[in-house]
Amino acid sequence: MEIQNTQECFVQLWRKLERTRRLFGALRKRFCIRQVLRSWFGSEATDDLIWEVCRLASLSLDEDNPICGWDELPPLSRYPRKHRELLRALVAVKLGIGMRKVNLKAIDKAYSIVFSKSTPINVNKKAAECL
Repeated sequence: MEIQNTQECFVQLWRKLERTRRLFGALRKRFCIRQVLRSWFGSEATDDLIWEVCRLASLSLDEDNPICGWDELPPLSRYPRKHRELLRALVAVKLGIGMRKVNLKAIDKAYSIVFSKSTPINVNKKAAECL
C-alpha cells in the first residue's frame, strides 16, 4: 500500500482500519497500533516505526497518558480522534514530513465519507455546547 497525503489515500486508510478492527475482533486479536501496523506492513513495521507513530500520535493528542503500541484502540465510529492521530502520525512517519504538513481537512473529509452516519470529527465543541 502506497501512503500519500491525499483524501483518496485517507479514505482507503479509514476503510482498511475498520476492516482490520473487524478482522481482529473476529480473530479475538488485540486491536492496537502495534498489531495494526504489523498486519499492514509486515516486517517493515519495526519497533522504531511503531514507536515513532505512537510518539507522534501521543504528542498531537496532548493527553497525560502517551499512546503505547499495545494499548487497545476504541471503536472507530464512536471515538475517532485517536484513530485520526494514528493515521496522521503514520502518514507523517512514512512520508518523512512533519505532523503539521499532513492534510487534516483531507483526513476529516475522508472520515465523513467512510463513516457517513457518524458525527464529523471536526465539529466545533464550543458550537455544539451552545445548541
